[in-house]
Amino acid sequence: MSLKDEFKAFILKGNVIDLAVAVVIGGAFGKIITAFVDGIVMPLVTYVLPTNIKWEEWVIGKFRFGAVLGATVNFLVIALVIFLVLIKFLGRFGKKEEVAAAPTTKECPACLEQVPLLATRCKHCTSNL
Repeated sequence: MSLKDEFKAFILKGNVIDLAVAVVIGGAFGKIITAFVDGIVMPLVTYVLPTNIKWEEWVIGKFRFGAVLGATVNFLVIALVIFLVLIKFLGRFGKKEEVAAAPTTKECPACLEQVPLLATRCKHCTSNL
């Protein structure tokens, strides 16, 4: 098999295409979450944090600790929003009640071993069922 054929087979695998679609959708969804956090959540956070403190601009020497702190706070807020919206809220709608599967075996009354449901004789003790 040539390199071209191997590459074509690799690209056309389902998991590669699924991964590409997931990356594109994830990027678009990330923009939605960022807009939600910037437009709704962070203004609510300003009611809790004082607005006169410019903590994102804190600098010690050449180190911009405020930028790191700001990115960390943004990450934690976005992670919290994703957790609450996707896992807790939308997870309730996605739960499906599991239906118990019909039994495929039964217990032999003589030896208490499991035998197929349609069996007429136990394969372990050969008693009639």
